[in-house]
Amino acid sequence: MRWWHIDPVLSLEERLFPEDAWSAGMFWSELAHARGSARTRHYVVALRPDGKLAGYAGLAAAGQSADVQTIAAAPELHGTGLGTRLLRELLDAATAFGSQEVFLEVRTDNEPAQRLYRRHGFEPLGVRKNYYQAAGMDALVMRRDNTRQPPGPAPAGHRPPA
Repeated sequence: MRWWHIDPVLSLEERLFPEDAWSAGMFWSELAHARGSARTRHYVVALRPDGKLAGYAGLAAAGQSADVQTIAAAPELHGTGLGTRLLRELLDAATAFGSQEVFLEVRTDNEPAQRLYRRHGFEPLGVRKNYYQAAGMDALVMRRDNTRQPPGPAPAGHRPPA
């Protein structure tokens, strides 16, 4: 992800997460930590063949752990394997950072995302009440032992846009 992706990312962010959308400043801050020798972030975008945004994802690393900060695919691309490709990219980055465990939070009502994470070795740890405050939703906290697992299964079926 580069600075010129922020506007299309914000558009998709607001479409997918209207109550909890990140601001431009939040993305700028994350990208500032994704460059240089003290790099602690990894942010990527997936583009359609016409150059338009298909999805994005981000990871923060600290010490021996990492956190999936965000992952999103355009709704019309759900079920194409794009989410799997984005997650695998983040898991590869976590390995490159030397992260032995990877954490994430996911809305308790987002079953498709929870299934994706379970397929990639994430296990539930607990619930954070009212984590998504604007929506009044709880978050399921999940953890993956990154020392014992490969990045995950290849997506089945269709090949998503690159």
